[in-house]
Amino acid sequence: MERKGRFSQWLRRPRSGAGGDTGTGAASAAREELLLAAAAAGFPLAPAAHPDGYGCSCERIGCPTPGRHPVSFAWQTLASAEAEKVAAWLRGQPEANFVTATGIAHDVLDVPAEAGRAALDRLTAAGVEVGPVATVAPDRMLFFTATRGTPDDEDEWWPCELDCHPETMDEHPGLRWHCRGSYVLLPPSVLPGDQKVTWLHGPERALPDPLTLLEALTDACAQYAGEQQDHEPAHPWPIGL
Repeated sequence: MERKGRFSQWLRRPRSGAGGDTGTGAASAAREELLLAAAAAGFPLAPAAHPDGYGCSCERIGCPTPGRHPVSFAWQTLASAEAEKVAAWLRGQPEANFVTATGIAHDVLDVPAEAGRAALDRLTAAGVEVGPVATVAPDRMLFFTATRGTPDDEDEWWPCELDCHPETMDEHPGLRWHCRGSYVLLPPSVLPGDQKVTWLHGPERALPDPLTLLEALTDACAQYAGEQQDHEPAHPWPIGL
């Protein structure tokens, strides 16, 4: 309850341009508090690249996912929910975005934002307990759920590559189930063009079973796909993310 109270207080704080302390120090402290709240919820974090203009801090020429990928190829091994380690990363890499590794403490159902909003309205109206939800501007929504990626029987888990790989977003524009072997960006990450990743419902919420959300999300995605096809028959899904 104490952690939930701190997170709620953070959400009520003035943002830049809304009055109050908007200095760099206050913004850094707020960012640190938000990431530590995710770590306290058990989310394993790892540093990620950040935008450098419209490019990427990784300096890879033509980086296909600027500001969206981990800094280290060993991100799965590095990912940690230890507050001390996360705080050290924040001090050493003050501009870094952060990812959370899925399939360890949680999975993520990743859907087009329009479909996500429709599903969220349906689930809320039905009284379904929805867990943490984040928006990735301009057009994705992330539903955090309990993980099904680490069962006792190793033969029963599937890698995320069976749904999608984080770098093949355009090939899987509908619902993507991020489980073992994948990651998503965590708020308050920043993307090129000053787009942001933000919490709609914070990490203090309990993680629901993914199957309690799946029907509403798949129905909403199917409806979204039909609407896109009606408007753009040559390209039933939006191009690019």
